[in-house]
Amino acid sequence: MDVAVHEFTLATDGERLSVCTVTPRVECTGAHGVVVMHGAGNGDKERNLPLTEEFAVRGHPAVALDFSGHGRSTGELLDLSLERRRDQAAAVIDEVFDASRPLILVGFSMSGQTVADLADLYGARVAGIMLCAPGIYAKAAWDVPFGAGFTSLIRQPESWRDSAATEAYARFGGRALLVVPEQDAVIPDGVTELIRTALSTRADLSVLRLTGADHKLGAWLAERPQDRANVVSALLRSREGDDDAVGIGTAAFRWGR
Repeated sequence: MDVAVHEFTLATDGERLSVCTVTPRVECTGAHGVVVMHGAGNGDKERNLPLTEEFAVRGHPAVALDFSGHGRSTGELLDLSLERRRDQAAAVIDEVFDASRPLILVGFSMSGQTVADLADLYGARVAGIMLCAPGIYAKAAWDVPFGAGFTSLIRQPESWRDSAATEAYARFGGRALLVVPEQDAVIPDGVTELIRTALSTRADLSVLRLTGADHKLGAWLAERPQDRANVVSALLRSREGDDDAVGIGTAAFRWGR
């Protein structure tokens, strides 16, 4: 594999975050910085490294991180919040990528909210997003630690309808891919439809359904090289065998309207 993998620790937000960069030895024309973010619970960057590497193989430098309380990062999961997830991801982005580099944001499950928060933070610099079985959450829950009332807030019936994420996605005008598993026992169908509707407002949106997959799409993709290739191709609008399949920004791709 013609990429370089480097793991390091970043001190930020009172924690030490474990971060892994995957850098192509030769970048493609107009390469984007790709940020891959895991979900909640026992999610971590390790299961997302194969997908991170898939982007790097195509010429795009990529990074995956463990949020605090996850993987090899310090901190307690119950002290984490949606707000802190955004701030930690932003610190990693600012550390790894030059401020002039456009971004692709990839979020699994809970990071569906984090992608929206980062899209608001970085604005037009975000050229593309990939949402894998994404979740979004009520505005009232955004700054509440997971161990201090977050769960009771998000368990209120359809609380996700009052999410700032839908507003962010309705404003987003870049390339978007919504990856939906065949069976999802975690994310209500209404959440997926709300996100799809919001992204349909301005984004150049595609929806990819993975037959046989469940909510744990990070683990699913880690074990299936062809599915990984398919989702990245769907986002980049490339086809295997194309001469410019890794050339984001060439005529093969359209990043928004």
